[in-house]
Amino acid sequence: MGIKYEMKTEKPEKMGNKEAQELKNIVLAPYMQLATGLIGKARHAGGNMFRHQMDTLAILIDYGYIDSVLLKASVVHDTVEDIKDFDRNLILNADDEGEEVLNLVLEVTRGENETKKEFLQRILDKGSQKAKILKCADRISNMISLGYVTDPHFIERYCDETEFFLLPMALEIDFNMYHELINLIMTRRRYLEDGGYFDNRHKESDSDKK
Repeated sequence: MGIKYEMKTEKPEKMGNKEAQELKNIVLAPYMQLATGLIGKARHAGGNMFRHQMDTLAILIDYGYIDSVLLKASVVHDTVEDIKDFDRNLILNADDEGEEVLNLVLEVTRGENETKKEFLQRILDKGSQKAKILKCADRISNMISLGYVTDPHFIERYCDETEFFLLPMALEIDFNMYHELINLIMTRRRYLEDGGYFDNRHKESDSDKK
């Protein structure tokens, strides 16, 4: 697969003094305050959606991204979808970048009539570079949390979904993210294999044929 984008989203090779100062100047507090509305929203793997927003932010910084719109959007990326009757104007008016942040959040928000596959395919086919970076960081966080999930059917489906939609996305925008996602898929599938999930499913399939 060829590279679709030139890397326009700011990502220094090394976090030097200049980059550290730029990061220091990004004011996230207004967006963090909005994200606290997710504290009561539980996650399948435990914890809550507020912590997931912070985790996604940390993953982006860990990968060297210091784009202010991207980081702000990461802090509130699930608010529109997961907070009932959320007022989008709260993001719009958060600061002078609110409009750009809201547009990015909406790019990674599943539409009311979209299936999960249609949603991910839309980002893969039509998403901006920042949307793909944000979605890959979001999926890395989710795949790490998948280590605390014990439902084998959910784990298998989530790994398959990640392989089909997120790996091509990551390959376009950040090879290191791509590599981490591959490793996460491998470890989660190894958990299923070690637990005999695939063997049991094969036996059930053979039994159904008899």
